[in-house]
Amino acid sequence: MEKDDVSDSEGRQPSESSCYATEDEEEARIQLGPKMSIRQHLEKDKDDESLRRWKEQLLGGVDASAVEEVQEPDVKILSLTILTPERSDLVLDIPESGNTNGLWFTLKEGSKYHLRFSIKVSNDIVCGLRYTNTVWKTGIKVDSSKEMLGTFSPQAEPYTHEMPEETTPSGYFARGSYTAKTKFIDDDNKCYLELNYTFDIQKDWPSQ
Repeated sequence: MEKDDVSDSEGRQPSESSCYATEDEEEARIQLGPKMSIRQHLEKDKDDESLRRWKEQLLGGVDASAVEEVQEPDVKILSLTILTPERSDLVLDIPESGNTNGLWFTLKEGSKYHLRFSIKVSNDIVCGLRYTNTVWKTGIKVDSSKEMLGTFSPQAEPYTHEMPEETTPSGYFARGSYTAKTKFIDDDNKCYLELNYTFDIQKDWPSQ
C-alpha cells in the first residue's frame, strides 16, 4: 500500500516491534540470573544424559575443554542484504568503523523490500540480541523501531536473520535523502555495532 506522507515511517505497519519505547525513553530491565560461561552451562546437570545432549546440540557442539572459564561473546555484523522482488539482491558489506562514506543505497518509492543481516557469533552465547533503527529526514525523526533477534550460541558459520517486509513511502515529499542509525545490542545493553549511514528514496531504482 502506497503512502503519500513520510510520517508513516517508510510505510511500516503497526507491529509489536514498532510499538516499543524509543531509544530516548527509559527501558524496563528484566532481572536476570548470574551470567554463566559455556563451560558452566555444559558442566551443569552433566549427569543428566538427555539434558547434556540437548545442551551440546544447542551450543553447536562446542568443546567445553577448549573454552575459557569466563569469556565475553563476540558478535560481528558481516553484511546487509536488501531483498526486493523488483530487482536482484543488493549485498552491502558492513564497515568496521560503523560509518559509511556518502550515499550507501537507494530505494524506489512505494516498493516492498526487507533486510537480511549476516551475523557471526564467537566465544560465548549472546543473549537477547536486538536491533534498533532510527531514521531522520531533514533533521526530523520520521521512524524509530526495534526488533528482538534472539539468543545465539557461537558457531563457525554466520547466522542469517531476515527482517519483516516493509514498504517505502511514496510521493513527492517522501523522495530525497535520509540519515539513519542502527544498533545491535544485547540484554546487558552491550552495543556490538552502531551503524550510521545515508540512503535515498527516489522515483525509480538506480541503474544496476
